[in-house]
Amino acid sequence: MSTKSRVLELTEVEENLRTLLLDVAKYIDNSPGHASESQVPLPDELANQPLVLRWTGGWVRDKLLGVESHDIDVAINKMTGFQFGLRLKEYLEVPGNPEKYGLEGVASNESQSKKAESGKSKIVGGLHKIEANPEKSKHLETVTTKILGLDIDLVNLRKETYSDDSRNPQMEFGTPEEDALRRDATVNAMFYNISTREIEDFTGKGHNDMANKIIRTPLEPYQTFKDDPLRVLRLIRFASRLNYIIEAEACKWMKDAEIKSALQAKISRERVGVELEKMLRGPDPLMALNLIDQLTLYSTIFSDPAQDQTKVFAPDIDNWSFVINFVQEILASKTNNVLIRDAEEQYLIWLLSAIVPYRDAPSPPAIEGKKPPPPVATTVAREGIKATNNVCNVITNSIKNHSEISMMVSDSNGRKRPAREDLGMAIRRWGSTWRSQTAFALLVNVADEPSAAKSQLSAFTNFLEYVQELDLLDAYALKPILDGKALTKALGVPTGPWMKDALDVVMRWQLRNPGKKDVAEAIEEVRIAKDQSPTPGELTSDLMTFFLQLTIRPLFAKTQTQQVTSQGRKVQTTVLPKKFERSQDEKTWKGRDSYALDLLRWVIVVADTELVEKHWHGIVPPLLSMLDDTDTEYKAQGCELLKLLLDKTPPTLLKRTGLGDVFEEALMPCLGYLPTLTPEDESARLLAVAYPALISLSNAFENPLTTSSSQTQSQRIELLNNLIRKGVLMTFTYCPEHAKITTVTTKNLTAILTSLGLDSVKHLPFILPMLSSILTHPFVTASPPLLLSSLRALQAIILNTWPRMHVHKHEVLKCVTVPWIRMQEENVAGNEFDKIKEECRVVVQMLRDAVHEHLDEFDEEVSELVKVDKRLDWLSVSVEGDSEDFGK
Repeated sequence: MSTKSRVLELTEVEENLRTLLLDVAKYIDNSPGHASESQVPLPDELANQPLVLRWTGGWVRDKLLGVESHDIDVAINKMTGFQFGLRLKEYLEVPGNPEKYGLEGVASNESQSKKAESGKSKIVGGLHKIEANPEKSKHLETVTTKILGLDIDLVNLRKETYSDDSRNPQMEFGTPEEDALRRDATVNAMFYNISTREIEDFTGKGHNDMANKIIRTPLEPYQTFKDDPLRVLRLIRFASRLNYIIEAEACKWMKDAEIKSALQAKISRERVGVELEKMLRGPDPLMALNLIDQLTLYSTIFSDPAQDQTKVFAPDIDNWSFVINFVQEILASKTNNVLIRDAEEQYLIWLLSAIVPYRDAPSPPAIEGKKPPPPVATTVAREGIKATNNVCNVITNSIKNHSEISMMVSDSNGRKRPAREDLGMAIRRWGSTWRSQTAFALLVNVADEPSAAKSQLSAFTNFLEYVQELDLLDAYALKPILDGKALTKALGVPTGPWMKDALDVVMRWQLRNPGKKDVAEAIEEVRIAKDQSPTPGELTSDLMTFFLQLTIRPLFAKTQTQQVTSQGRKVQTTVLPKKFERSQDEKTWKGRDSYALDLLRWVIVVADTELVEKHWHGIVPPLLSMLDDTDTEYKAQGCELLKLLLDKTPPTLLKRTGLGDVFEEALMPCLGYLPTLTPEDESARLLAVAYPALISLSNAFENPLTTSSSQTQSQRIELLNNLIRKGVLMTFTYCPEHAKITTVTTKNLTAILTSLGLDSVKHLPFILPMLSSILTHPFVTASPPLLLSSLRALQAIILNTWPRMHVHKHEVLKCVTVPWIRMQEENVAGNEFDKIKEECRVVVQMLRDAVHEHLDEFDEEVSELVKVDKRLDWLSVSVEGDSEDFGK
C-alpha cells in the first residue's frame, strides 16, 4: 500500500460528518451491544479490532481532482452497512447527541425522510437497505441514508470468492487491500481513512494512474469483468467523464465475446440503462459512444434481450461513428439554441443518435385486433436499456415522423416555402418533442448520405430559422379558439368523428391569421375549408351526406335544374322551358344562407374519387343552379367548383350519367359575357374560370389510358375546337381592345392548343394572325402580362403545329421582332420585360428546331434581318439547352 501525507481540505459539512462518524465508531467500540444478524459472518480476527471507517472510491478521486462531491461511500471494516446504520440511528436517538452536530434527530416517518432530502435539512434520513443480488452481479448488502444534505452509502469492506460450480461469488468480510483490488478501476480504489486523515492506495497504482490519466483495473481485466461485467460500462463512463484513456489490456477484454455475453446475461438491463444515461448526461457523451463503437459493444447494449440476435434485424452501424461525431457539430452550430434548449434535449439527441442504426428496421407485424406494435428502435430502447415511457414515445414519434420532417425541411429550402398554417399544423402533429424528432431526422439523413452532412445541416438550420421567423416554435401548445360544442352549434350538425378535422380547420385559420381571435371568423373558415388533404381524413362520407342532403339540397330545391334526375343523370325526355328568372327570394343560398356555398366547396375539396362518385347526385344539381344564375359572380364560383369536381370525376362516370353535354351547355354561354354588356373586370373573372372548367370537361370526356373510343375522342376534339372558334377567336373579334380579356384568353389558349396537339393545325391560319395582331400592336408594351401570355401561346402554336412552321416562319419572326424593337425604342426595363425577352428567345429557338430541315435558309434570312437592324443581333444566338425534337 502507498499512502499520501497530503491532507485533504474538507468542507464544513464534511468535517461535521467525519466527527459524527468517528463518535459513532467510538460509541460502538465502547458499547458493542448486540449486532443485528447478517448473512455475512464476521471473521474471528476482526471481532476484537477497533472499528475503522474509510471514505472510498469516487469521493476520494473527485476530491483529488478538486471536484465537489455530494456522494460519500463509507467502508466499514467489521460491520455490514445495515448493522452500522442501526447503531448510527441508535446513537442519534440518545438525547443531546444530534445537537452536537447541528442535527435534529433521525427521520421516523416518510414525511420526515422526504424533508431530509433537502440540502439544508437537519433531519437524518431513514435507513434504506439494498439487498445483495448475486444473480445480477449486485454482490453488496448496502444501506443508504441522507445526512447534512450528503448522500451516504454504508457498506462493509469485502472480498469475493468463487466456487468451481457457481458464477455467483460468496461475499465475505475483507481487508482494505482485498476490497480495493475488487473495485472497477485503480483511480476509484483509493480510500480516505477518517481516523488518520490519510489517503490510502492499496493497489499501488491509483495515484500514478490519476497523474497519467489512465483507467486500469486493479486486478487482471478478464477476471475483473468476469466477476462483474457491468464494470465494462463503468470503465467507459469514467473514461468519458474524466477524459482518461482505458488501458490497452482492459480494452482487449472489454471486446471479448465471452465478456460481452456475460454482460448481456448477468447484468439487469435497468443497470445497463443507468450507466448509459450517466454517460450521455456526463461531460463527454461523444467519447462514451465512440468507445462503445470502438469496443464493438453496440449490439451488446442496444438490443432486445428477449430476441435471438441471429434472427432479428441487424442494426446498420456502418456510418454510426460518423453520426455520433456529427452530433457534436450540431451542438456547435447556430441551430443549437433552437433545437436543443436544455440538458434534457441534449441527452435526447445523444440517445437518438444511438438509435439511428435501427432507422430502417422493418415494422413488426401487427396482430389483428390489437394495437400496432412499436417500431423496433422503441423496443430496443425499452427492453435493452429500460428507457422511460417518455423517451420511448420520443423514439416512436421520431421514427414515424422523420420522413415528413425531412420533406418539410426540403420544402422550406425550396422556392415555394410552406405556408404558416401548413408548417404549424405539422408541428402540432409532431407534438411537444418536435425538436428532438427534427434532430433525429437530420441524423438519419446524415447516416444515409454522410457526404451531404454539411448541406443537410445548412438545410435544417434554414428550416429552424423559418420556423422561428413564423413564430411557430410553440405551435404544438396553441389552443384552438373554438371548441367542438361551439362548432357543432354553429353548423347545426351532431358531434362525431368529423369534429377533429373540423377543429383542425379552425387551427389552420388561427395559424394563417395570427392574432385574430374572432370566433365568428373561425366558424366561417371551418365552413370554407379551402385546404385539401391527399385523402379524406375523419371527414367521412356520413358528414358529406349530412351536408348535401340536409343542408345544401333543401336550399337549392326551388332553383334546381330540370336537366338532371335525382340520381345525377341526364334527363332524356323533353321538358318545358323554365322561366327566365326566378324570384331572388327563392335563392336564399345567395343571401342569408350563403354558407351553403362554402359547405359545397368544402365537400368538393375534401372528397376523393370514390366519394365523388358516391355523392355525385347531391353535388351536381347545386353546381348547375349556380351556372344557371344570371349573376356573373355565382357563375364564376360555379365554374371553379365544377372544375374541381371534373378533375376528380372517374373516367366512366361522365359517360355513364350522360352529363357531358349538360355541362358543356351550361359552361359555353359563360364565354359570351363580354364587354361592353358585361364590365371588363367581371368578364375577365368569369372567363378565367370558365376556360379551365371547359378544358377539364374535355379531359373528362376521354381517358387516353383506358379507352380508345372514336366517339369520345371526337367529342373531346369538337369541344376544344369550339373553345377556339366560339371562345378565343370570337372574344378577340368582339373586344380586341380590352387587354385584361385578351390576356385571359391567350393564357388559356396555350392549354387548349396543348390539349389539341397536332389537331391545332386547322386553326393555325386564324390563331397566328390574331397573335400577330396582338404582338405587333403599337401599344403592346403597355400590358406586359398580355405580351407574356401571347408569347407563350405562340410557343404552344410552334410546339403543336411544327410541321407547318416553315410556311409561317416569317409571321412568327414578326411576332417577336416587332415587340423587341418596341421595347428597345421605349427603353422599358424591369423583371417583367426581362422575362418577355427571354420568352422571345425561346420562341426563336423553338422555331429553329421546328424548321430544322430548312435551317440554312432560316439562318440566312435571320442574318439579313440582323444586317438591316443591329438591335436584332440576338436572333443569331441560339438559346442554350436542349432543343425540342419536333420530328418525333
